[in-house]
Amino acid sequence: MERLTHAPTLARQVWSLAWPAITHMALVTLVFLMNRVMVGRYSGTGLASMQISGTLMWTVYSVFTAFSAGTLAVVARSVGAGERDRGAAAARSSLLAAAVLGLLVTVPILVANGSLLRAIFPAAEGTVIADADAYLKILLPVLPLAFVEAIAAACLQGAGDTRTPLVVAAAGNVVNVTLSALLIFGRWGLPELGVRGAAIGAAVAIAIEGVLLASVLLSRHSPLPIRKLRWGEEREALGRVMRVSVPAFLEKITYHSGYLGYVAIIGLLGSVVMASNQALVSIEAICFLSADGFGIAADAVVAQKLGAGRPDEASRAGFYAAGMAVALLSSFGLLFAAAPYLLMRAFSHDPGIVATGARSLYVAAVAQPFMAFATVVGMSLRGAGDTRTVLVVTFVCSFCVRLAATWFFAVVLGLGLVGVWLGSTADWMCRSALLGLAYARGRWRAVVV
Repeated sequence: MERLTHAPTLARQVWSLAWPAITHMALVTLVFLMNRVMVGRYSGTGLASMQISGTLMWTVYSVFTAFSAGTLAVVARSVGAGERDRGAAAARSSLLAAAVLGLLVTVPILVANGSLLRAIFPAAEGTVIADADAYLKILLPVLPLAFVEAIAAACLQGAGDTRTPLVVAAAGNVVNVTLSALLIFGRWGLPELGVRGAAIGAAVAIAIEGVLLASVLLSRHSPLPIRKLRWGEEREALGRVMRVSVPAFLEKITYHSGYLGYVAIIGLLGSVVMASNQALVSIEAICFLSADGFGIAADAVVAQKLGAGRPDEASRAGFYAAGMAVALLSSFGLLFAAAPYLLMRAFSHDPGIVATGARSLYVAAVAQPFMAFATVVGMSLRGAGDTRTVLVVTFVCSFCVRLAATWFFAVVLGLGLVGVWLGSTADWMCRSALLGLAYARGRWRAVVV
């Protein structure tokens, strides 16, 4: 009876953290999504180039902000245990590490940009590479602020504040949409910059979001006493963060190494397929962002409940969040199946791009509930500090399933982009099975953070 009494309260707690996190993630990615829509309207070549530049930016951002998983887990566990000072120490050390790491990562990539793109995508057309190179040269310098934004958001979310990142992301999106629209098409007397205009809009939005979130976290109204400098605690706090983050970092490297191979296969299929896939990824963005939002909520609640010594509630919180995500993404899947051509026409008027992408949306529809479950359960395990299990599952599914299945369906069977999405769907099915089994076994409850 007690379990049933607490169930609605726990579900409401998950939802109260999830909806701002979902909206925040949607708004953060809307910076890139709106750029894709406008660039697609401007030029098919420009949209194809976003498959390259967008993939590289997302890969670098995801890999090198992987320690946000450790930051959120440690901050939330500390808050749940009533030790906000320890959470603040973890936040301080993580913010500093993010800024330094951002500089260390940005400079070599910026120097090697053009040759790096040609090495990864040798089959891409010269104009596509040129547009991708131009986009990255503008966006890469603000990457350190993107790292700071990710860590600051994780700190606030771990402390239970998912609404402030939402407000800041909304402000960034207003700036991005306005500035990008003016510069891509050359409105109000401004120059017509195409892809470069999209890059400028995104860069300004990222900079604003990074500065604002860091300012909120460092302010007197912060949910963490981060202004109380206790530098002796930073080493211990950073060590706790790194114990969780190193496997998460290796997981991201594993996933994105496999993903770059996946994108390289797409690059072999031609610019029409590249542009269609970029539109598909943009359409699906609302789905994986919603799953991420539920995952962030599960991550925080699981860690807080473990910190408070309530492992049973932690376990139920993860399942509640996964169930909510599956229900929502399944509804999106039905929309994909019902209106594939309408959705594709939002990104391009090219009949070849629209037709190629629309056929693959039927496969994407099937993938949604598996993606929802795997994403949320994986983030629940990260919140518990069990990032090693997620690392192993990622390796198996990214390399042994996704790459092999994509090559078989897309190239061997000649199914093209439909085969690409069959490969990714097989990956999500694999992750759902393995992560669900690991979560149900419950060994993550004993992980020390």
